[in-house]
Amino acid sequence: MFRANQNSTDNGVRPFSRRTFLTSAAAASAAALVVPRHVLGGKGVVSPSDKLNIAGIGVAGMGGGNVGKLGETENIVALCDVDAERAAGTFAKFPKAKQYQDFRVMLDELGDQIDAVVISTPDHVHAAATMAAIKRGKHVYCEKPLTHTIHEARQVAAAAREAGVATQMGNSGHASEGARLTNEWIQAGVIGEVREVHVWSDRAGNMWAQGIPRPAQAAPVPPTLAWELWLGPAPARPYNPGYAPVAWRGWWDFGTGALGDMGCHIIDHPFWALELGQPASVQAAATTVGSVFPDGARNMETYPLAAMIHYEFPARGDKPPVGMTWYDGGLMPPTPVEMAPGEQLGGNGALFVGSEGKLYCDSHGGMPRLIPAAKMQGFTPPPQTMERSIGHHAEWIAACKGGKPAVSNFDYAGPLSEVVLLGNLALRAPGQRLVWNSESMQVENLPELNQYVTSAYRDGWTL
Repeated sequence: MFRANQNSTDNGVRPFSRRTFLTSAAAASAAALVVPRHVLGGKGVVSPSDKLNIAGIGVAGMGGGNVGKLGETENIVALCDVDAERAAGTFAKFPKAKQYQDFRVMLDELGDQIDAVVISTPDHVHAAATMAAIKRGKHVYCEKPLTHTIHEARQVAAAAREAGVATQMGNSGHASEGARLTNEWIQAGVIGEVREVHVWSDRAGNMWAQGIPRPAQAAPVPPTLAWELWLGPAPARPYNPGYAPVAWRGWWDFGTGALGDMGCHIIDHPFWALELGQPASVQAAATTVGSVFPDGARNMETYPLAAMIHYEFPARGDKPPVGMTWYDGGLMPPTPVEMAPGEQLGGNGALFVGSEGKLYCDSHGGMPRLIPAAKMQGFTPPPQTMERSIGHHAEWIAACKGGKPAVSNFDYAGPLSEVVLLGNLALRAPGQRLVWNSESMQVENLPELNQYVTSAYRDGWTL
């Protein structure tokens, strides 16, 4: 099977297998990655021996899109989904792929027949599925956020590094031209020194419900859904359509709210361009309407209706401290006064406030523009300093075949996910400033919150 040659610490002698042969071939042709197209018989032709054998875990919705994209050039050999009805379209598209409901069974049964795994499950299953694949030496593409908790993100990134597998998180905008232009403009000082950033999303309460209690009654489990497998490592509860297939994002046990859904797309811009690293503190303000039980206890079943979360990042070398504020649930930063009447910020985006101007970009690698718009007239962008991407999925495929790491590999995506998930940790104590020690992964001033840094798994589930 294909195995990346980066970060490997294994110097032992291995049996001469398909993996060994193809790894050696990849290393010998690192400059070309695969046999040149013209040698194989014409433009666009790919030799079967150069194709990855990929398995999909969670193949409806976004998972179907990921598998479909990868299947354009690679072999899709196995598909796993707990809901046969929702996955039916993907199953039909790849009729030769073996079908499973339990990814653990799939990985055990197929063994060396799989080179790489793409994971697009709900957030609470990301770490368990990713770690199961890494432990078996599989390359991994995992949707965002990388994990459900901060500890999981740290563990998964470390395991991937130690195993030497090729990884990529599904924040597709990281491969975009817009993301690179934002980096180049910020780092060239186009808007001067940046100490203030605003990031926001309109997803909370718009695409799923938040601020609601647990359903009072159970509902019949659809015949095509393996509910216990859908729950995976999460605490057991009766099925209700308010959880699946989409509304899970608003529930603490399953999703990571709007911040988890969109933060890895939007916070990615300042995290990358400003090289933010980990924050020293974070503080949340959140609505309580619909989020408090009659006895006064907070409802921690779902995320609040709306929230603002403020991060403080310390200075990094010669880079100044940065304050970054997240908004969701209909909350937005004030419209910059430099904007023309009637002009406003979009529903998802990032606003950089510099000492010499402001820069705004949408999520998913949206193209940057200066504020006011008049500044874009006659603007000469700084010289290109960053290598352009060959494509989000293509980066990962190339890395699996012995090329350089994908740009959003887990060594980058893990720390980004930690920042996102730390904001959710602050939502457990709104109004209180959390002093964060990233090295120890501990809240220093509110130790009662440290239990939420990690995850407790049901019996039968583990990292």
